[in-house]
Amino acid sequence: MKKILVLTLITFVSAEPQYPADSLLTSENTTFLQKLFIYPIAQWQRISYNSNAFNCQFYPSCSNYCSIAIKEKGAVIGSIIGVDRITRCNPSALYYHQKINGVYKDSDGRIIDNINPLSYQKNNKSELLAVSLSLIPGMGKIYAGRAYDGIYGVFNLFVSLQAYSTATKNKNKFIANVFGLSSIVLYASEIYGSWRAVKYYQPKNK
Repeated sequence: MKKILVLTLITFVSAEPQYPADSLLTSENTTFLQKLFIYPIAQWQRISYNSNAFNCQFYPSCSNYCSIAIKEKGAVIGSIIGVDRITRCNPSALYYHQKINGVYKDSDGRIIDNINPLSYQKNNKSELLAVSLSLIPGMGKIYAGRAYDGIYGVFNLFVSLQAYSTATKNKNKFIANVFGLSSIVLYASEIYGSWRAVKYYQPKNK
């Protein structure tokens, strides 16, 4: 209980207006569990917002997207949605965005990618088939036409599973649990991302 009170105090003391996730940390409408998940994102923004090396190609940025997803969808589902976005933030993002004639932010040209797209382009691909194929990591996104996203997702999942295996062998239960949960979230994000790719990220039927 004492640790929870200390974390709560740190959360509010360290919140600063210039970092977007802080507004969610101080909001009365954000639950305590959501704040626990948003807190690391807010701390990351203190690094990313002060270095050009971490400029995000998306709008909203991946950190903002993740924090908003957690606020709107809950800690668990929001984390899955956020991890999918991080997987999609790879060198192929612009290529795939151009294929679907996506929109860009006028002021700086970043790729506009909202949690709840305002519209989607109808296509002939099956969302159910994409989800079914994604039970084998990467296959759902390959079916959706986003093979690079599938490869990145599988790589991230592999790294997490390897870390879990290493921690288990070294009998470090805390680290093993962290990477075990990370692997579950990554796997779930592959399934969600495959569904989303078919529903929202397809070229228009001609």
